[in-house]
Amino acid sequence: MTSQLSRLQSPSAVQAALDEFRQLGRTGFLERYGFGKSRDFLVRNPRTGELCDSKAIVGAAFGFQYTSEGPLRPADFSGGEATVVPKLQSLGFEVVRIGEDWTQLEVDATVAAYFEMLALEARQEPYNKSERNAALRPLLRGRSKASVELKHQNISAVLQGMGLPFIAGYKPRGNSQLLLRKSVQQYILSRADLVGQVVDAMEDVKTPSEKTYTAVLVDAPQVESVAQVEASSRRERLPRKLDYVARDENNRKLGRAGEQWVLGFEQVRLEGAGMPELFQQVDWVSDRLGDGAGYDILSYDTADSPRYIEVKTTNGPHTSAFIISRNELDFAREAEDAFHLYRVFQFRASPLLYTLRGDVSKQLHLEPMDYRASFQRALV
Repeated sequence: MTSQLSRLQSPSAVQAALDEFRQLGRTGFLERYGFGKSRDFLVRNPRTGELCDSKAIVGAAFGFQYTSEGPLRPADFSGGEATVVPKLQSLGFEVVRIGEDWTQLEVDATVAAYFEMLALEARQEPYNKSERNAALRPLLRGRSKASVELKHQNISAVLQGMGLPFIAGYKPRGNSQLLLRKSVQQYILSRADLVGQVVDAMEDVKTPSEKTYTAVLVDAPQVESVAQVEASSRRERLPRKLDYVARDENNRKLGRAGEQWVLGFEQVRLEGAGMPELFQQVDWVSDRLGDGAGYDILSYDTADSPRYIEVKTTNGPHTSAFIISRNELDFAREAEDAFHLYRVFQFRASPLLYTLRGDVSKQLHLEPMDYRASFQRALV
């Protein structure tokens, strides 16, 4: 209970718990008191500098102060920023958010190592993430393999927020250290040629060697809530050369290749549904008339049920951002369930596909990018 937590008033009891953590090791200490690893906050042992799991330390410390009652168990109180953090700080201990105790040198080395892997991935050259993790750790201050992987996920989140490609195997994870965001931005701006090469490689139009459509349909990503960057921090503007999302969507060669692939997918889908004759009526509208219809391909669910398909293609991973026009959004609302957005990803390697149906504005987070400027204002 939170009232129990308020009774902890002894800094020496907290220090005793920290000393025991040091003696038993992290695994032994957590097993002894029944706690899991902290997800957000660690407390620093002032005697050794070691970072320890904050909630477990508080639970054990209670037992050192009240020996007759024993330690608190995980269910006895809630952890986190509103409870354990202020309690430890009020007793004079330093609390660190996980991932934010890294030095400039550590962060810069990790960012450089990440971009080395990203460049290899963009060129489709094989590499081993575990081996590169192990090679990086001697440059860091005793960081674990898991902490380095988390930092790489943070870098992916920063790149995703900037509209740049990221390593597919490191799913973006937010709440990144401000120092990390600055380091990534500085790396990009100081090595524009290298990052440009990565972007160009990711846009490479390479038709898959095998056009198989078996098990290519996957679930769409879920919209996730992430922490916002501080409002006072200046947004980094990237040169057009590095504007990956816009370049990806404006690269008509890649878009056209993706639409051709979807035509093959539709043929297989309609044949599998027992309606092969409907494929003869499928119309590649964007190829025949150009963009502007609000969709790329007219296909069918049945002879009387059209399927309007807008295709978005990328060489990037599952959660890659894409651009959708106001015209396409308006048409999606008008067509309702007849509208299908086909998102084709990791196209050059082994294409996969997810679909969104109907009013996609309700299924995506939309960020305004451009405005039409004029000297006429609509009357209210």
